[in-house]
Formats: sequence, C-alpha cells, structure tokens
Amino acid sequence: MHKNQYIHLTDEALLHQYRKQGDKEWLGVLLQRYTLLLLGVALKYLKDKQLAEDAVQQVFLKVFTHLPQEEILNFKGWLYILTRNHCLQQLRTKNYFASEEALQYLPDDEAAFQQALEKEVSLNLLNDALKELVPEQRITIDYFYLKKYSYQQIMELTGFNFMQVKSYIQNGKRNLKLSILNKQKSIKP
Repeated sequence: MHKNQYIHLTDEALLHQYRKQGDKEWLGVLLQRYTLLLLGVALKYLKDKQLAEDAVQQVFLKVFTHLPQEEILNFKGWLYILTRNHCLQQLRTKNYFASEEALQYLPDDEAAFQQALEKEVSLNLLNDALKELVPEQRITIDYFYLKKYSYQQIMELTGFNFMQVKSYIQNGKRNLKLSILNKQKSIKP
C-alpha cells in the first residue's frame, strides 16, 4: 500500500505498517492526525501557545524514540495521556520565583510544612504506583477517578466491555493500594 493512501487506514493499521516496515513516516502520518488535538490539550494545561507547541514536539519525539513494544489498544487515548502527563511534568518542574515581599506572607509553621511535605510524598507514591499498573488498569483508573468518566464513556474510548472496565478498575484500585502501602513501608524507619 502506498503511503499517500493513509487517509483510509485506521490508527491500528498505521501502527502495524510502522512496526512491520520500521519506516517512521507511517508513525508521522499517524501523529499528524492528532496534532491539533494535542495542541489543544497542551494549551489547556500550559496556557501558553509557544510552550504548548514545544510540548507537542517533545511528545512527538517521545513517541518516535520510546514507542512501547506492546500493543496500544487505543492510540488516541494513549497519546492524550502521554501529552497530559508531559504537560503536568512541565508544570511540576517549572521554577517559580517570588520577591522577598511575597515571601513574608508565607506561613512559618512547621506543621503546615510537614503536611505539605506528606501530601507531596503521597502524590509521588501514587504517580509511581500508577506507572506499575498494567496498561488496561492504568487507563481505566485514569479515566474513572481522574477524569471522572462513566463506565459507558470508558467502554466507548477503550473498546472494553462493561465487565472488563469494572474488573480493571477494581483490580487497579487494589493494586494501587498494595503498591502504595509497600512503598510507604520501605520509606518509613
């Protein structure tokens, strides 16, 4: 099949062609389909056109250099999550500078500091535990708890049936809890 006929190919077919031939042009055709969607996602999080464009380019580079070997069940959803996570990471690592005057309004309270530190540790544990889940559990947990999607919406996005969605969410939640508990044990003295 000639590459100019890509318009009628599904995402899965384009991924298959890329993996079969190793030609990155197939992957480029697939990513081009979602450029505007990803730009919108990046703008939503980063609130700056130039930063959003840079983020989309960085996500494309990640896809070209680190595409998972396992089958991607929903490329569009996977790409959305990759972009969102990249933007969130950009926001986390962004340096904020405040003048001395602004710093005087920060509470000098050890308890508040300790609480903020514990919250940060908990969020890091959750992020690490999410990465350890199998893709189906990670996707359904993300859609259900973080994006507040219904079972029906998750079924439509992923192609999973009702029982699969229910099972992935229940097992993912249990696995998250166990993983976080194990990680907490390893950091406490």
